[in-house]
Amino acid sequence: MENKDKIIDDNFTYPKFTSDMIKTHTILIPSMLPIHMSLFEGVLKLAGYKVEICKNEGPDVVSEGLKYVHNDTCYPALLVIGQFIDNLNHRDDLDKVVLLITQTGGGCRASNYIHLLRKALIKAGYGYIPVVSLNASNLEKDSGFKITLPIIKLVAAAMTYGDLLMYLYNKTRSYEVNKGDAKALTDRWVSNILEQFKNKKGTSYKSIKKNSNLIAKDFDNLKLDLSHAKAKVGIVGEIYIKYAALGNNHLEDFLVSQNAEVMVPGLFGFILYCLYNGIYDHLIYGRSKKSAIINKIIIWYLKRRETIMINAIKKTKITPMKYFSHTKDLSEGVLEHGVKMGEGWLLTAEMMELVEIGYGNIICAQPFGCLPNHICGKGVMKKIKQLHPEANIIAIDYDPSATKVNQENRIKLMLAIANEKIGEKEEAKL
Repeated sequence: MENKDKIIDDNFTYPKFTSDMIKTHTILIPSMLPIHMSLFEGVLKLAGYKVEICKNEGPDVVSEGLKYVHNDTCYPALLVIGQFIDNLNHRDDLDKVVLLITQTGGGCRASNYIHLLRKALIKAGYGYIPVVSLNASNLEKDSGFKITLPIIKLVAAAMTYGDLLMYLYNKTRSYEVNKGDAKALTDRWVSNILEQFKNKKGTSYKSIKKNSNLIAKDFDNLKLDLSHAKAKVGIVGEIYIKYAALGNNHLEDFLVSQNAEVMVPGLFGFILYCLYNGIYDHLIYGRSKKSAIINKIIIWYLKRRETIMINAIKKTKITPMKYFSHTKDLSEGVLEHGVKMGEGWLLTAEMMELVEIGYGNIICAQPFGCLPNHICGKGVMKKIKQLHPEANIIAIDYDPSATKVNQENRIKLMLAIANEKIGEKEEAKL
């Protein structure tokens, strides 16, 4: 292993992940969506990569981020970089490790996370560790990490199963008679799907449809206590803070512990949002027509899988999610589709959808340093409340100085208002 304390001069060339490293190096990936990440990890392993999802948490993650990232940088970047460095601090195989990070390629500062990470690694003495960029914007094209069509097909299937399982898990976990049943069922299906992937099954349209019907049926058969209605709470916000327990202080688990039902919009929505933006770029800003056409084809492909999910849930007592084509139109009159920095119009559309499907109690997770999130989230709340007076929306700030107690107390106040609206003998409806 190279010396951790090696001094790197101004002519230093960032190390690259080469094809020779695929079988020898472990790729570390920051944690975010637990169900999805388990499936994505399995997909990459099947493609020949050695992969490990970072699961380290605690105050050391934040302190390492603050130590090596400028304190004006957005909170998600600080956490992701802090988690990487904290993980490296406790490893013995530093000469066989690679870090993977996403780049959006848009106006969000996530496009620059990779540069912040590399500078942080140098400061921490890990400048010899390669960083891989995962993006769809032709950034960092000389990496040995290649996204092939077979991988894309597997990822699309994994995302479908991930969204379906996450939705059904959140719908049922607060009402289960035997605590842990919903989690055990979810884990069992994740293992089942990964085994199918291993045997080159589970990715075709027909097999996804069959599996989705079986998954929905299994969740429909869980023993649930629906005798008392619970406060229905939706979570929106910047994608990392919305999904990552590390970023939102295990918000979903806290809400369930407070006798609430949780709803988190799926990953499909964010991907389709990004794809629709390519179309709006052409229609509004006169950008590439070719990209718009390609995006339309991908949207068609993904919408077929979205239909599978919705049709499978329709066969149960559980109300399915809305089609994204409907969700995106809900932002009209509140925020135009040309507003696409960060989560842009998606943030508004998701809040409008949550109110429409009965989750009028909404937590908008606001990470420090995410200007688009504050504008498109906090900035439209007044308008949404004008359109839906019953909406109970709060913005919760997440940053290194925000205390968990303060956050939870504000959420408890929101829940108190939500519980006042529930009838004493009102039964739960899924």
